[in-house]
Parts: sequence; C-alpha cells; structure tokens
Amino acid sequence: MQIDQQTPIAFLGMGLMGTRMTARLLQAGYSVAVWNRSPHACEALIQQGATVLELDQIADYPVILTCLADDKAVQSVFAQIQPYLQPQQIIVDFSSLSVAVTQELARSAQQQQVTWIDSPVSGGTMGAEQGTLVIFAGGIAKTIEQLNPIYQVLSQRVTRMGDSGTGQATKICNQLIVAANSTLIAEAVALADQAGVDTTLLAPALADGFADSKPLQILAPRMATHTFEPVQWKVQTLSKDLNNALQLAQSFNLEIPVAQKALLQLQAHQQNGFAENDLATIIQHIEQ
Repeated sequence: MQIDQQTPIAFLGMGLMGTRMTARLLQAGYSVAVWNRSPHACEALIQQGATVLELDQIADYPVILTCLADDKAVQSVFAQIQPYLQPQQIIVDFSSLSVAVTQELARSAQQQQVTWIDSPVSGGTMGAEQGTLVIFAGGIAKTIEQLNPIYQVLSQRVTRMGDSGTGQATKICNQLIVAANSTLIAEAVALADQAGVDTTLLAPALADGFADSKPLQILAPRMATHTFEPVQWKVQTLSKDLNNALQLAQSFNLEIPVAQKALLQLQAHQQNGFAENDLATIIQHIEQ
C-alpha cells in the first residue's frame, strides 16, 4: 500500500495527544475522520476540516490510528471495529499499553489479515503540537516504512524496536525513567525550598549539567510556582504506565525497587483526588 495525502485516515481517541496529532495531520493536508467516546471532543477538529467517523464504516479507511487511555479502552474499541475490518488495513496504535495486551491485539488483527503496529510516543502535548514526538514502533518493518509519510508529520524520529510489543516495551522503559525522575524532581524542589533556595532558579541553574532533563525543565518551574494548568501529563496516565513497567518486570522476575517506590507515591497522590491533574502537582504530595 502506498500512503500519501490521498489516503483516508481514521483516528480514534481525541484526548490530550490525539487532538493535537489529528490537527497536525489536517494541517498537512490529510483527510482524517475522527471518533471519540465523548463526541464533543471532536468538535474543534471538525471545525478544522476533520469528518465524523462512524465505527461501522471503518472499512473505508486503509489506515486506522488509535490513541486511547489504556489496555481496557483499546480492547473495547478494537472489539467495536473488529467485525468491520478488512484485509490489508493497518492499525497504528499510539496508546501506551502493556506488552501482553498489545501482542494479543496484534494476533487478533492478524487473523483478519490486518496489520497491527504498536507506535507509542514520547514528547508530551508540546511534542504533539510541534510534530517533534519520538515514536517507538513494534511490528513488520516494511509496514513501518510505508507509514513514514504519516510519521513524518507527527514526529522527529521513528525507531523500529523489533516485533509486536517491543514498541510498548520501549515506551514502558521510557516512562519508568520519566516517572521516577518526576518524583525525584518534586523531592528536589521541596528540599531546595526548605533550604532557602529560590526554587524558580533551580531549573535554569541545573541546565546542561548531569541532572538536567526535559522533565526537569518542564516540571521544576511549574512545581516552584505551583502552576498546574494547562494539564500536560495526567497523574493517572503516568501511574498506569509505571504499573505496566512493574508488571512487565515481574513477568521476568526482575526487581525494580525505585520504580516501585515512585508508583506508590503516584498512586497515593492519585487516590487523594489528583488522578486527572497535572503531574507537577506531585509536589503537593511531597510537601504534605
């Protein structure tokens, strides 16, 4: 299959990332039909030129993109579209899922001669807006190559990590580092504050040193000033991803205690009513 701007695309999941990724595809001249469980999330994109997707018409779209909340959401949506899928269609899943569920979905798709490519992303909402995401792809190399015109609109780099599930395994490793780093950043900001440091200077002071990272530069200023809007990363999303990391490690009998501690902090914060809040709010959990 040749993929270009004439290829009709279906995009399922208009959350923080999906809306921004769809907007970029529309701006690049692609024809995109959008679907979301809550239809009102599609309204702004329809005004930008997207069309409304009816799931029973999914066979009309050679390329199906998904960006959904978790394993359960993707399994549910796949079950809804599965009766209508046709051979040679490609499903590109940008969601962050467990490896086991991704491999199960890829097998189910293959039974209908549909190719499943796991393509989780990193770079946050800013990366989605600017088209600078990095993508970790798992699946057939030739199909990943065919998808390049779409990937180029959305990302600065795509790396095929191996067979189905390896994209998700890579994203899990990414989130392991981000989550543990984020809780440590909150601890550092809280400690600096107690020690009399002007915490608004912490991120620029540490820039380009060994402690520097994108999460530090994004989160530390927000934590220092308690600026939690707009939401860039939801607490529950990172908590889910970190839980996937622990489950994957357990399947190999691998101990990852730092991740375990970070997950306990995120889960406690989530249970205190911060599930939908920005990750930067973890500073409040540390301060209390």
